[in-house]
Amino acid sequence: MADAGGVCMIAYRDAVPADGAELAAMAKRSFTDTFGTLYRPEDLAAFLDQAFGETGLPAQLSDPAFTVRVAVDAAGAIVGFAKIGPVAFPGDWPASAIELHQLYVRGDQHGAGVGPALMDWAIDVARADGRTEMILSVYVDNHRAHRFYQRYGFVEIGRYVFMVGEQPDDDRIMRLVL
Repeated sequence: MADAGGVCMIAYRDAVPADGAELAAMAKRSFTDTFGTLYRPEDLAAFLDQAFGETGLPAQLSDPAFTVRVAVDAAGAIVGFAKIGPVAFPGDWPASAIELHQLYVRGDQHGAGVGPALMDWAIDVARADGRTEMILSVYVDNHRAHRFYQRYGFVEIGRYVFMVGEQPDDDRIMRLVL
């Protein structure tokens, strides 16, 4: 899909269980491209298997508690996705809260509007479902992501230890009042 100027167009749709393998591969690549140098290979492999293996992201595509939206390029390849669902962080969260579990965009699509389109979708779906706040966590040194979420009005409300294999990461919990 390209417009008259030859710019690649992106289409958005709800993910389906058949997207599981491709979506998991895209997520693994995106995470590894962004954070892979921070971890021992065995910790990275353990995390990728847990998060994106058969019982992770692909299984969640059939779980009604989660909603996943994908961005696909002209060739039909998944270039980004957002996943929302129940808040998984420890603590006392209101029943009306929802978590943005992941918003990943393939590196070659950064700056192309995929991230904002997926974020807008997540917020719109949450509001339409009567949610009052959206919660997420972001790695403390992922400054690009921090700036992105802050533009949407997310504010830091706490810290979270995010485990990658056996390595603890320092994440920040952010909240957007919807």
